[in-house]
Amino acid sequence: MFSATSTDSQFYNFESEENAQKWRHLFLGPLKRVLEQVHPSLAAKDDALEYVESLILRLLAMLCARPAPHTVQDVEERVQRTFPNPIDRWAIGDAQAAIEKGRKKSPLVLPAEKAHPLLRDVLQTKIDYQVTLYIVAVLEYISADILKLAGNYVKNIRHIEVTQQDIRVAMCADKVLMDMFQQDEDGEMSAVVEDPNLDTSLTYDELVKDLIQEEKAYIRELNMIIKVFCDKLQQIPVLQGSGSRELEIIFSNITEIYDFSVNLLGSLEDTLEVTEENESPFIGSCFEELAEGAEFDVYGKYASDVLRQECADQLMDVVNQPPVSDALTSAGQGFKEAVKYYLPKLLLVPVCHVFTYFKYIEMILGMTESEEARESLEQVKGLLWPLQSQLERTIQNSPYAPYLKRKLGEITLRHGRQSRQQTLSKMKELQRSIDGWEGKVITQCCNEFVLEGDLLKLGATAKKPTERHVFLFDGLIVLCKSNNRRSSVTGQVGEYRFKEKFLMRMVEILDREDTEEIKYSFEIRPRDQPSVVLLAKSMEEKNNWMAALVMLNTRSMLERTLDSILLDEEKQHPLKLPDPSVYQFAIEDSESNIIIEEKENSGTPLIKGATLPKLVERLTYHMYADPMFVRTFLTTYRSFCTPTELLDLLIQRFDIPEPELPPISEEETQEVKNQQLSIHREILKRFRKEYSQPVQFRVLNVLRHWVDYHFYDFERDKALLEKLTSFLEKVKGKSMRKWVESITKIIQRRCNEEQREITFSLHRSPPSPKWHIKLEDKDWDVILPISAGGTSPTPDLVKPLLMLHPIEIARQLTLLEFKLYRAVKPSELVGTPWTKEDKEKRSPNLLKMIHHHTNVTHWFMRCIVDCDNFEERVAVMMRVVEIMVMFHDLNNFNGVFEVSSALASAAVHRLELTKMEVRKRLLPVQQKVFEEASELSQNHCKKYQEKLRSINPPCVPFFGMYLTNILHIEEGNPDFLVRAAEGLINFSKRRKVAEITGEIQQYQNQPYCLLEEPRIKKWNHKENSLYWSKKKKVLQNFELGSQLSQRLRLRFCIISVLNGDEDGSDVNKDVIDEEETEDVVKIEVGFVLLLRRISTVLVHRVASKCSINPSAMGWRSVGRRVAAAGAYTEGDDAWEDARLRIPLTSSVTSEAP
Repeated sequence: MFSATSTDSQFYNFESEENAQKWRHLFLGPLKRVLEQVHPSLAAKDDALEYVESLILRLLAMLCARPAPHTVQDVEERVQRTFPNPIDRWAIGDAQAAIEKGRKKSPLVLPAEKAHPLLRDVLQTKIDYQVTLYIVAVLEYISADILKLAGNYVKNIRHIEVTQQDIRVAMCADKVLMDMFQQDEDGEMSAVVEDPNLDTSLTYDELVKDLIQEEKAYIRELNMIIKVFCDKLQQIPVLQGSGSRELEIIFSNITEIYDFSVNLLGSLEDTLEVTEENESPFIGSCFEELAEGAEFDVYGKYASDVLRQECADQLMDVVNQPPVSDALTSAGQGFKEAVKYYLPKLLLVPVCHVFTYFKYIEMILGMTESEEARESLEQVKGLLWPLQSQLERTIQNSPYAPYLKRKLGEITLRHGRQSRQQTLSKMKELQRSIDGWEGKVITQCCNEFVLEGDLLKLGATAKKPTERHVFLFDGLIVLCKSNNRRSSVTGQVGEYRFKEKFLMRMVEILDREDTEEIKYSFEIRPRDQPSVVLLAKSMEEKNNWMAALVMLNTRSMLERTLDSILLDEEKQHPLKLPDPSVYQFAIEDSESNIIIEEKENSGTPLIKGATLPKLVERLTYHMYADPMFVRTFLTTYRSFCTPTELLDLLIQRFDIPEPELPPISEEETQEVKNQQLSIHREILKRFRKEYSQPVQFRVLNVLRHWVDYHFYDFERDKALLEKLTSFLEKVKGKSMRKWVESITKIIQRRCNEEQREITFSLHRSPPSPKWHIKLEDKDWDVILPISAGGTSPTPDLVKPLLMLHPIEIARQLTLLEFKLYRAVKPSELVGTPWTKEDKEKRSPNLLKMIHHHTNVTHWFMRCIVDCDNFEERVAVMMRVVEIMVMFHDLNNFNGVFEVSSALASAAVHRLELTKMEVRKRLLPVQQKVFEEASELSQNHCKKYQEKLRSINPPCVPFFGMYLTNILHIEEGNPDFLVRAAEGLINFSKRRKVAEITGEIQQYQNQPYCLLEEPRIKKWNHKENSLYWSKKKKVLQNFELGSQLSQRLRLRFCIISVLNGDEDGSDVNKDVIDEEETEDVVKIEVGFVLLLRRISTVLVHRVASKCSINPSAMGWRSVGRRVAAAGAYTEGDDAWEDARLRIPLTSSVTSEAP
């Protein structure tokens, strides 16, 4: 028709450097929008769009070739002459509709206004804008057709992005487009390359998705039978009325089969939609429900009707009727042959497809791990066994038995990677079996193998037909001769010898009537080669070949016819939404109620801001499901509405008013009234199918997600739970009750569940506890305080640290911290509730985590500082570092930061000699890990974030980083959009917060495979609750004795004096209430100022014990004054004579051993 190199009739060269620059990328952006219209869920690479742009520029060159068109009629005549049928009619229809809508508001996506001045240069004359509009409309239709075809191919191979190669492969299999762009055998078309390293194994989830994809393709084939063939035959007058009985015999209960498949597909998609990311869809219930209702029996009736010889004979009788034959011939080129040969094979598709259900159930059963799912599938298998046996008997006794048995043996996963690789391998193997092959490899011009067999070729002059072995692919028909030579001097030769081949898109298939001399023949008529007549051995064999050939020859036309019919149906029965005055969720989108940010890779729009009703509408949108939006909304909605408000809105969303029948005048005839009632029924049917049911299902799905993952909302508000249960009881409908029962079960489980213990699988057992020394009960009695079942009124902090194994201390603290981390809910983070006055109520688990982190840090600090001598201090710090190394190995980053904070504190950081000795004693491996762990907190925790992303759970992240990021987002972004209409909730802000909470939840799901040691756990809990209580800051109860150093005696003497004991003897009075803390610090600082020689460390130590930050209280200047007055060397023995003996110095000295 036209090619990239045919420029004979062109007077404007689109490929010249100057002209190409003008047109380059003119259509690139609009083509993206065209793709969004035909395939909203797909994206395209730039090379794909550039290729489509080059194709439509070639079209444009053809439309503008000499003689140049000056009017719309000129362009229309050129389209009719050059475009293949029926694409010419549809392109012209779209172009005429574009002109009818006028010039002021162009309905086109491609930029007609930008193309208009350029077309003047092309045609070298002034043209009317309507001519430009017509030409651009034709280009847009063809580009949409190409992108739709390529998108269907991409979806079939389970990709989400269209590439240039995808477009080439898809066009290669389409006769209409190949004819249009005149791609010859040596052209640029290329197909999928076999990947030997591709993993062809299927997981359970992939198998379920393949089943859904298979069902969608099957429903399209059913639509082809019903809407293209059955409806067309019903429109022929001779087949109406009494003639409809003939069609009932041919098509049987095909509409019931269609309804069954639509219900099954809807159930499968609903189940997949409600399945969480880390779970496998429980599809056994979809089959079980249909099997228990005996709904699979429609296939039994269909098979018994269609597989009878009467059905085939009836179809032949109908086609041979002159009125029917004339009507089918006028319907389009090849349509009569499609009805005669392709339709009988198409009618067998449902019989084969029901066996794919049996195969999928068997395969899914083999992959299912859940016992409940296995029982369900076993029950389905048992219920369907009688139907399977009945169908096998029916096939055995039918005239189609050989064909159906071969087809059933070929049942594979049509959309699986395994099937594609097998197809490529088979085509390569077939080519290797052909000796003397000419041209490029088969896989470069074909995508699938269709049929092979022995036929006779009738020569032009030869009296006796010659035998040919024929291979039929979707793009080629290859004729070969059996090769008697199996070897040669060059080695092994192929089984067949190549004779000739034909491109399927360049041949016409003609049926030939039987004569006495020649029977069962058909003709292959190429465009530029002599015709070939092939003979089959029987009528059945001829029908099989003709069905395959006609299918390949007419598939493009039939597919486009079906698309056109479906589009016309949508236009005739538009989706009518409820009245916005009575249903607020039907208000049209506008900038005053919603702002869309962009689209994700999946094609789902991202909402930047919207009103609350609009957010709820999109939460339960009828056009698509957005699981990520549901999770984000339910995580963050408390920052802009209450749970009661949300539940009320969801109930209102569920109660959808149906469109009312428009008033019908009494003066109208009964025929008009019946027609309007019929139209209203179709509109109501579409409304329920495409709007009401999806919305109601998604409302229930949101409620299910709410009670499953955010049940604490209902625990805190019993009235909310009562309102929810009352609503669920009122929901009606069989399909809806299934999901209501699911929600009810979750509510019952949540109300009755107790704290579940962590269990481990048989192949994954926790390690046994580590012990330095075996501790007897009496040892634990000394360690544990009286309140924890021990005997010690003043338990030692350091002794357990040295007696217990560092690995076990790290393990037990990790288990405790993971438990605290796991308990934090997203609602405790959104809106920074931990900073509010009612933080104890709104963020109880988060505060526990924060207090624990602070308490453990203080514990490590005190254990190091409160040692009697240098050697003990070195041993304790060594133990703390060993625990830090174990924290690092366990991915307990919270523990790593606890130790890092303790070592970086003022009281510990100054102990240079201790740290120097510890570094000497560390093993090289420990030293490396210690340094790596110490660096995690540096440079705004950059290395920590890299480390967190590189490890696999389980782990305990450092919560401080999350809280800092959330606080920055909350404080740095407004709750409502600023440069927008009033009341638009800033949802992009909530999405950012939800990303952080999602990461937090990601690490909450994988527990540690460790055993709890009850006594260490009890000791951990009691140490924290006894010494680091939130209500009181307790200073440990020490007795004055030989074990205390001089500096500790002096410190507690000072505190005793400050508490009223003038001589310092009442050192047991060590509990200071929060109310007294500020006064204590002030008095202590005053005392220090009087001494003038006491170390500044003492000031900060006392403040630290009281959980007071002197800097935050304005005491920073006090510290400077003390440092300027002079620092005391704490290692000196004469603390009592400090005021008299030590001279003033100007700097703070380090620790002395």
